[in-house]
Amino acid sequence: MIELDNETSLQINEQLLNTIAQMLTDKDIELLITTEETIHSINKEHRGIDKSTDVLSFPYEDMPLAPLGSIVISANHIIKKADELGHSYDDELALLFIHGLLHLLGYDHEIDNGEMRLKEAELIQKLHLPPSLIIRTQG
Repeated sequence: MIELDNETSLQINEQLLNTIAQMLTDKDIELLITTEETIHSINKEHRGIDKSTDVLSFPYEDMPLAPLGSIVISANHIIKKADELGHSYDDELALLFIHGLLHLLGYDHEIDNGEMRLKEAELIQKLHLPPSLIIRTQG
């Protein structure tokens, strides 16, 4: 189940996000939809990177009743990318949520041998979503 905290006016399709989550885990996931300024601050504080980003993932310790982790997504990025690429805000949010959730599950596209790209592509196809960021940028 998604524990949603939406700090913005962006409408969120919780049903779609819960469907995605249930495809990958039975654990709860905390999801924060926030502003560009807030995600910038979180990125700087927790990763030492002084800029905004689209999605951040913070896995929790493997405790029996703890959520899998937290995902933070920038509403500004959702709107900007969806408008730029011509798809819906729901689709862009779903892509970023999948990306963040895969990171919570231990996937890492920066160091793996393509496993995250393959899993992401599989989910995108099942859900009939447009190409994701790592698929759009693979070369």
